[in-house]
Amino acid sequence: MTKSFGERQVLGGIDLTLREHEAIALIGASGSGKSTLLRCIDLLVEIDDGDIFLDGEVITDPSVNPVEVRRRLGFVFQAFNLFPHMTVIDNVTLGAVRAHGEGRKQSRERGREVLERFGLGGRENDRPDQLSGGQQQRVALCRALAGKPRALLLDEVTSALDPELVGDVLDAVRDLKEEGMTMIIATHEMSFAREVADEVAFLHEGRIIEQGSPEKILAEPERPETQKFLRRLLAAGRV
Repeated sequence: MTKSFGERQVLGGIDLTLREHEAIALIGASGSGKSTLLRCIDLLVEIDDGDIFLDGEVITDPSVNPVEVRRRLGFVFQAFNLFPHMTVIDNVTLGAVRAHGEGRKQSRERGREVLERFGLGGRENDRPDQLSGGQQQRVALCRALAGKPRALLLDEVTSALDPELVGDVLDAVRDLKEEGMTMIIATHEMSFAREVADEVAFLHEGRIIEQGSPEKILAEPERPETQKFLRRLLAAGRV
């Protein structure tokens, strides 16, 4: 798969397979293409060449309705993207009601169950600005789960959080992995990638140049670009 913005190539020949119930962590410096790759998978960005498959179907075929595809995927953004004028429960259930056509009562019952599961019981009627950053990100995660997605796409879900809030969000993702949720996770949290991911893919200048088990990529990387990236994180105390 390739993608360019004008003359700048952002993704240059990505080849990636995600198996059901597994998690792949995308690592790499800012600007390496991680977020663009996730947005292409969710059909938020149109690719230039190649194909993307979901359950054996070519979802990048022009005849495919991208809205139908997004109903099968859950996307959690860096910056929460909650509607500030809506309550927590309305943020969580909006997609289920509008996109999936569920009844309001049914969707709200399930929404409350998901919120309770992630430590947000009793906050249903709060507005996003009444919550901490970590709580808002967990609401965004609950919103993605409300549609019962086939897979989750997580785009640096802790990057906008204060350090003391990161743990709660990572715990929530860790629980999902233990339950068998299929995920692609773009992250700078190497210890988290080591613990949760089945595979780690290192992106450099829009290409996956090294991929393998967390133990191999994070402890014994072969490529000098990967080694340099991890040294920088180590110096910053993030490995």
